Amino acid sequence: MDLHLLFDNLTNPALLFFVLGITAAQLKSDLEIPKNSSKFISLYLLLAIGFKGGQELAHSVFTVEIVYAIVAGLLLALLVPLYTFFVLRLRFTVENAGAIAAAYGSVSAVTFVTAVSFLELEGINFGGHMVAVMALMEAPSIIIGVLLMRLYSNGRKSKSEFISLFKHALTNGSVLLILGSLCIGFIASDIQAEGIKPFTTDIFKGFLAVFLLDMGITSGKKIGALVKKGWFALTFSILIPIINGVLIAKLSGLFLTEIGDRFLLTILAASASYIAVPAAMRIAAPKANPSLYLPMALAITFPFNITLGMPLYMCVITW
Repeated sequence: MDLHLLFDNLTNPALLFFVLGITAAQLKSDLEIPKNSSKFISLYLLLAIGFKGGQELAHSVFTVEIVYAIVAGLLLALLVPLYTFFVLRLRFTVENAGAIAAAYGSVSAVTFVTAVSFLELEGINFGGHMVAVMALMEAPSIIIGVLLMRLYSNGRKSKSEFISLFKHALTNGSVLLILGSLCIGFIASDIQAEGIKPFTTDIFKGFLAVFLLDMGITSGKKIGALVKKGWFALTFSILIPIINGVLIAKLSGLFLTEIGDRFLLTILAASASYIAVPAAMRIAAPKANPSLYLPMALAITFPFNITLGMPLYMCVITW
């Protein structure tokens, strides 16, 4: 692994605030970010990254690579939950396997935002269309996870329940905001975009640092609960992101040329959802254990990806 990349990432202030949050939780400090503030910051991050992605997309020349990236993202969202479901069935119930598979087939918007910050730190360009790829990968894995639960469980869901779930997946707040912001950024002129640049760009890293502090506190509180689940859950939470990430880091070179685009697609393949999927699973799989799939994605996979994962995937891409 390139020690320069590793050092740059581990000394990133935003990441250090994440470590501070974990430390505070382990020390049982009363440090916390108010829930309303945390929700606002997460909405802001999605809005800012979507708007900037739309601006980048407006200045991009439409190429076949954009189509390749979108198709690759959708295929990942469909295939990852399929193969992980059968791995998870070795140890977990149908409901838990389906929920976890959906989480690892879907994506983490915050991991994506952190990856964008990493690319900016290294001065590596990327295409605005990658924001659209991220948004399109949210819903398919949720639907696949639920279909797998339906196929392999005794219970059956009515048609109206599936329509409701499908609508929920497509109108999920994070999906809607990122796609809407992308469209607004695409439509806005350069002069109009310049007018809100202080909001969408200048304060972005500061808000990211505060949000990662909050994520660190939340992760630190959930690590203990996951450790009690045994070695299988812990191993899966690290090994699956590495397999998905390294595989896409290499294969993406067959159809993408930009290092930044390859890196972001790799991060999307390696990340796991801890916002959209848990929200959907409350409706789709009430029997699934949230103290299992949520800590796996948030307390293990997320910290791994933003600390060691990103330098590892970049090294594989550039090697």
